[in-house]
Amino acid sequence: MTITVDNDEYVLRQDDDGLQVGRRVAGDVAWLDTVDLGLLPGPAREALENGDSSNEALLTAVRGIAQAEEERGA
Repeated sequence: MTITVDNDEYVLRQDDDGLQVGRRVAGDVAWLDTVDLGLLPGPAREALENGDSSNEALLTAVRGIAQAEEERGA
């Protein structure tokens, strides 16, 4: 799933380890982090299951993940 948060494009994919979050830059994806799905709020998990890329809870969760990566210096 691809979503846009604050003019940045992010790619989300689920695997056995959780939710992988990547930022699309010049056609390539730089993978930022893998987050345990249990850490996401229920509405964000539901939006993922439904493919709802406009859900505010999901957008907020991705925004937080991206901000944490920036603060870590990624």
